[in-house]
Amino acid sequence: MSQAAPTQTQERGLARFAQRSAAWTEKWFPDAYVFALAGVFVVTVAALLNGSSPKTVANAFGGGFWDLTAFTLQMAMVVLTGYIVATSPPVARLILRIATVPSTPRGAVAFVALLSCLVSMVNWGLSLVFSGLLARAIARRPDLRADYRALGAAAYLGLGAVWALGLSSSAAQLQATPESLPPELLEITGVLDFGATILTWQSLLMAAILIALSVAVAWASAPRGEAVKTAEDLGVDLDDTVPPTPVRTRPGEWLEHSRILPGFLGLITLVWLVWQFVDLPVLTVLSSLNAYLLVFLVLGLVLHGTPRAFLDATAKAVPATAGVLVQFPLYAAMAAILTRAEGRGGMTVSEHLADLFTGIGSSGGFAVVIALYTALLGILVPSGGGKWLVEAPYVMQSATDVQMNLGWTVQIYNAAEALPNLVNPFFMLPLLAVLGLRARDLVGFTFLQFLFHLPVVLLLLWLLGMTFDYEPPVMP
Repeated sequence: MSQAAPTQTQERGLARFAQRSAAWTEKWFPDAYVFALAGVFVVTVAALLNGSSPKTVANAFGGGFWDLTAFTLQMAMVVLTGYIVATSPPVARLILRIATVPSTPRGAVAFVALLSCLVSMVNWGLSLVFSGLLARAIARRPDLRADYRALGAAAYLGLGAVWALGLSSSAAQLQATPESLPPELLEITGVLDFGATILTWQSLLMAAILIALSVAVAWASAPRGEAVKTAEDLGVDLDDTVPPTPVRTRPGEWLEHSRILPGFLGLITLVWLVWQFVDLPVLTVLSSLNAYLLVFLVLGLVLHGTPRAFLDATAKAVPATAGVLVQFPLYAAMAAILTRAEGRGGMTVSEHLADLFTGIGSSGGFAVVIALYTALLGILVPSGGGKWLVEAPYVMQSATDVQMNLGWTVQIYNAAEALPNLVNPFFMLPLLAVLGLRARDLVGFTFLQFLFHLPVVLLLLWLLGMTFDYEPPVMP
């Protein structure tokens, strides 16, 4: 007993420190959209100081604002389709079944952390909602007194640890989709399919290590004994009773509640997907963002069964896409100002930044500095990968200058991009709505994860980066 008390005191101390940090963040950090607006102001001032005329800057802003309309819609669909699939009846039944697997409270926290990370490798939007519903299902078990805060934090780890190393990585998806790449970036990087980024053995190894680390920290930091706070202790209502489907009152509603059309669409999509794999290289199909979104959208329709159920789920999912829809055009405008507004000597701000990073050299120092820069910027500008559009022109140009592998440079960004999510609560919002908690309830645990992840990520990026050779860009 004399040894248990210090452990509990220490755990409370770490959590208390992190929760105070979270409370400060909630009080002083404005919405991420405000940071995006401020970003436009900063790059505008930088371009003017670089010698660009106001007309040049304004033309770059207006000309680039809608450059990424297609990609903006695609990223919104990543969130939308993930939410729709996660809330479908078959997935809900699956969640109830797997919620019976853990046999101990700490094991339950580790179990949620593991599934959150694994699902996020497929779709980060799916991971948030799926893991949140799983945490609620486990919390309803009367035989398992698990800490609800730790369960919620574990459900968030997919987005805070490895999501950007998976299939829904914004940066990897963008680099693999030439029609979505800004012309200035395409000239620097060419097309990088998944075989050069997220499916390299180095990236997969890093993801495996980070998943294992996340699960271990989640298990070790889960409160025990009197320190446990259940959902009931926190005043959270876990009643997930679904209201009955309204009775059809008119003939026109028959097709709305019929499975015929969703089944047909699912069948034709399956046939199309099979022929895609027959006609095209596997990596080409896997790297196609449009194919990925088509499959997830139709899968959501099929899993919900009827058009009416699908549309109801869609209506609930749409609010989660708001941040992407209004922020990404601002990122496109920032990228345009950085890359098109020429100043003194005919150089843009992007070219000056590229020269700065080029001076770092091509050793492990390049990977570490880029990762730290990305993580720091991500704390201030949470974007889910959208700020790659701002960073990519000068980061990838400097990588080319120092002969750093371009695919691994994307992964440097991806691994570092996930870290700020463990500190900044912006991306917790959809999960918090599912859990019925506040950000400060979770950040105490996720901040502890951040302390472990930061040195491990930097070390892996440095060591694994030395296993790559430079390869020139491949143009479409």
